[in-house]
Amino acid sequence: MSGTGFQRGGASRRGVLAGMAAGLAAPAIVRAQTLFVDTPFQLGVASGDPSPDGFVIWTRLAPRPLEQHGGMPMAPVEVDYEVAADERFKTVVAKGQTLARPELGHSVHVEIAGLQPHRPYWYRFHIGRERSLTGRARTLPAPGSALERVRFVAGGCQNYEQGLYTAYRHVAEEDLDFFWHYGDYIYEERATPTATDHASGLPIPPIRVHVGDEPYSLDDYRLRYAQYKLDTDLQAAHAAHSWWVTWDDHEIDNNWASQWDQDGTPPEIFNLRRQAAAQAYYENMPLRKTSFPHGTAIQIFRRAAYGDLLNAHFLDTRQFRMDQPCGDNFKPVCPEALASDRTIMGAEEERWLFDGLAKSPTRWNLIANQVMMMPLDRRYADQHEAIWNMDSWAGYPAARKRLLDHIEAHDIKNVVVATGDEHQNYAGELRSGGRPDGKTLAVEFVATSISSGGDGSDLRKGSDVILANNPHLKFVNDQRGYAVCDVGRDVWKTDFRVVDAVSRPSAKIATRASFAVERGAPGLKPA
Repeated sequence: MSGTGFQRGGASRRGVLAGMAAGLAAPAIVRAQTLFVDTPFQLGVASGDPSPDGFVIWTRLAPRPLEQHGGMPMAPVEVDYEVAADERFKTVVAKGQTLARPELGHSVHVEIAGLQPHRPYWYRFHIGRERSLTGRARTLPAPGSALERVRFVAGGCQNYEQGLYTAYRHVAEEDLDFFWHYGDYIYEERATPTATDHASGLPIPPIRVHVGDEPYSLDDYRLRYAQYKLDTDLQAAHAAHSWWVTWDDHEIDNNWASQWDQDGTPPEIFNLRRQAAAQAYYENMPLRKTSFPHGTAIQIFRRAAYGDLLNAHFLDTRQFRMDQPCGDNFKPVCPEALASDRTIMGAEEERWLFDGLAKSPTRWNLIANQVMMMPLDRRYADQHEAIWNMDSWAGYPAARKRLLDHIEAHDIKNVVVATGDEHQNYAGELRSGGRPDGKTLAVEFVATSISSGGDGSDLRKGSDVILANNPHLKFVNDQRGYAVCDVGRDVWKTDFRVVDAVSRPSAKIATRASFAVERGAPGLKPA
């Protein structure tokens, strides 16, 4: 068994070895015996995009993470890797060598293959005497195999300045088949040296501060990722589980949509920023070669089957959407939003999703989605007109109707939508025609943030009004944490797990609420 190291545009492993034997010196490869002043593995390790016979393992070399080039020489560096069937590495099942190239920020993405399905493996990296921490990965079950249970977490939205990542420490301790990150891995705002108390409105010291200004260049984004990845709670969650990752807006710029940003930047100029951000995202995520960026484009929507139990459809609702209507933000609907051709996924991805749902043989279908799908009237007081979030599916009601009509027409009664973005927990029902008063066709669980929004509280002001105005909405909560989805053959249960604070370390975790869905009978029930 062996792993396949990937560096886009680089030489094959055979070519690299031949070049080394010939005394390759332009540029010289930094040899494995190189001594680093500090360990090069400070950004941790990660695994992702599992298959029945393997997964991707990732690391990025940075002995001085917040310095130029992460403190690395401008040359390729040889990195050794090992994968074992046990955590003590007594039975090594795959090993090899790959190159960490400066063109990719000295990141490595090794695609491991030839392993056994549905079991854990352990992995690590070496450079001479330097060794990374050990990560744990899990392969997918064999296609079509009968499963009794799949357990995963939906989490994301991790503004570094607004809170500690204690929730990730708890994620690392969960028993999971995978972790799904729904986006906003980094936040692109410039450093904010002061914060504001939500209760008094007065300035207070920030919990922690971004390094540097708002990112525009590749080096800027690399620095921002390095700062986030230095967090050891985040590193623990990566090391403990295989991840599926998707992005939302803050990996590039708040509320971006296809070739448009929120500031009216000419598309050809904004696309330069998109290209830098897409490369930085790839460099810092455990993604396969199939997701290697080409200019501004990166393949993020993809699908994974967990035996006969769960088909997970991971969406991308940023790259291919139309611009937000009505000037974006929270406001009453305008005629532009109601156009019949409105799309949040683009035609190709929409066909891919519809086809996957119609042909899916599994007992459950997960739509892993970035922004809220259910229509939600955002009035929190006595406003006369309904208020909608134009950055969510509310700005694309025709696209939502097409999806729900497809689910109804094909009599698909096993769809659960999982979502992020909102920095609150929600549980609600998706009804026919995209109307709040229609027939229930699917359910949606919106997971809160890891840290974005600060400590929060049980309910935001006006939550009672929102619940009253939205009969399809069954639960709302304004604390930080994540959602645990426990998928059985006939019942799907979601626990909203929340921490008591993100402004201080060692916060405790608790289950705030739980809901169940019965297969074949869409609708929410308290669990």
